[in-house]
Formats: sequence, structure tokens, C-alpha cells
Amino acid sequence: MSKLTPGKLAGLKAVSNGHGVIAAAAMDQRGSLQKSIAKDRGGEASGEDLIEFKLQVTEVLTRYASAILLDPEFGLPASHKRNGKGLLLAYEKTGYDANTAGRLPDLLDVWSVRRLKEAGADCIKILLYYTPFEKSSVNDLKQAWIERIGDECLAHDIPFFLEFVGYDVSGVGEKSLAYAKLKPSVVSGCMSEFGKARYNVDVLKVEVPIEMTHVAGTRAFKGEQAYTRAEALQHFRDAESTTHKPFIYLSAGVTNPIFIETLELAGESGTKFNGVLCGRATWFDGIEIYAKKGSEAFREWLETTGVENIQNVNMALQAASPWYLKFGAMSMDELG
Repeated sequence: MSKLTPGKLAGLKAVSNGHGVIAAAAMDQRGSLQKSIAKDRGGEASGEDLIEFKLQVTEVLTRYASAILLDPEFGLPASHKRNGKGLLLAYEKTGYDANTAGRLPDLLDVWSVRRLKEAGADCIKILLYYTPFEKSSVNDLKQAWIERIGDECLAHDIPFFLEFVGYDVSGVGEKSLAYAKLKPSVVSGCMSEFGKARYNVDVLKVEVPIEMTHVAGTRAFKGEQAYTRAEALQHFRDAESTTHKPFIYLSAGVTNPIFIETLELAGESGTKFNGVLCGRATWFDGIEIYAKKGSEAFREWLETTGVENIQNVNMALQAASPWYLKFGAMSMDELG
């Protein structure tokens, strides 16, 4: 792999723990979070709700995380309460363009990599909905879009974290057994494509290549088998083999126990993953508390259950490998 530039190295160090593992919390949800608070409240949720929610999560959970991922729309007040930990800022608009086919992305209107860096970002994060099974005309647009962002991050010497989330082009849905069987190919295809040098991505933020509820012989299994345990372990190894880039897992909205078991499975497979960016598996169950009982009750929940959730994740991260190994180094200091 190519040598890390000073800015890229500094950014990666800033969001890692002392072991060179990225143990980051994710709190960049916007549209989905607002809808969830409103639903549990049985009324409206304002921008002020999002600001307050993010502030509480950041202040409590960064004590136990190496970094926090926030959005510049509602997360900047929280970015000043991160207990000295690293900061990743999201650059994309929440969701995707629902008026066109192919889940096309868009960037935040009044932000640029330069401005995100000036706002304190150590790293830039982009979320992209992507599947190798989409029409090539759609994927061409997305690939060119990522190339532009990669070049922008290169110009400003800041790490580029690319998160991709697969989807079902057939319209049956991502919860189906058919999609669970296809998911390993979706994840491996994404990792293979965006690990290419032309995109200038520094860290791939990936889904796990299996659907845990369809893995026979796991605690999460719900009866419909897509893979045996041995096949699931092989899917982890196959996905890893598609790239030399550092990669971390996202929690993809699953519960804390399921995400912990997922990381255990990744460890059992021998996969050299480099950490997590974990959001909803840590704080999601607190949304109802915040919506119905307010900020103070939510803070109490975070200090107990929220802390327990993130410490569970940290325990499971003992299976992770330092990202600097991907650069042929034995320590972060060796890189500069």
C-alpha cells in the first residue's frame, strides 16, 4: 500500500485507541432519528431535539469510545463535548433521492471538505447506498461521485471513510431470505470496487457480509437458514480477501446482543477487521426514554444501559486488529 501522508496519518491516529483499533461511536443519524423520536413521542420532533440527543450521547459515550461520528447539521454543539476524542464528520445529506431510481446520494449544500476540516473534523465520512447488481449507468454516477470526494480529501490531506450500505434491486427487500443469500456478494463487491486506488478511500466502513438472523447455530438465528455457521465464517474471510484497505464494521441498526455476537463471529473467522463505527446498537433503545421522559431520564439511561452497551462492544473489539498492520507497520509510531 502507498505511504500515508502526514494529514491522513494524523487523522487516523486521532480516531483510534491506543491499540490502533477504531472504536468509534456513530451519532450522525438525522432523518431516521427525528422520525423515531416523533413516533415514540406521538407528536413532533424538532431540530433542537436532535441537537440535545446528540449532545447527551456524545458527552457520555465518548468516555468509552476512540472517536465520535457526527453530522455538521445538528452535531456541531456535541462535537465540543467529546472528551478529547477524535471527530469524524458526515459530508452527505441524510437518506437518498427518493424521486429517482438507484438511491442516488447528494452532498450537504453549504459544506465542503475544507469547511468540515475547519469545523474540527479529523476524518470525513460518506454514506453510499451501493450494490454491484444495480444498473451500470447508476453505478457509474456513484463511482464518479466517490472519485470526486476522494480527490477532495486528498487535496486537503484528511482521511476518507466510505460507508456503503447494500440494497435489494429486485424490490423484495433487505429483510428477505433471498437477499440474505445475496448479501455476501453485495458486501464483497462493494469492498472490491471501492478498495481500488482511484477512489482514494482510506478506511472502508462495511456491513458484515451475512445476515445474523439467518445463520444456523447462532443465538440470533430465527429459523430461516441462509447459511450454516461454517459458511458464514467463510463469507467473512472471503469479504476480507477482496481488499488490502483497513476496514471497520457498522452495526446496521441491529440490537446490541446481535452486534456483539456478530463481532464474535468475525473474530472466530480470523478476519483482520480494524474496528467499528457503532451507533444504534449502543443508543437506539434510549430514543423512547428521551421521547417520553425527556433529556434527564435519557442521560440516566445512557449512564447505565448505554455505557453497558458500548463496553460490550469494546470487549468484543478484542478480536480486532490494528489498522497500521495494513501498511506493513508494527506500530503507529513507525508510520511517522
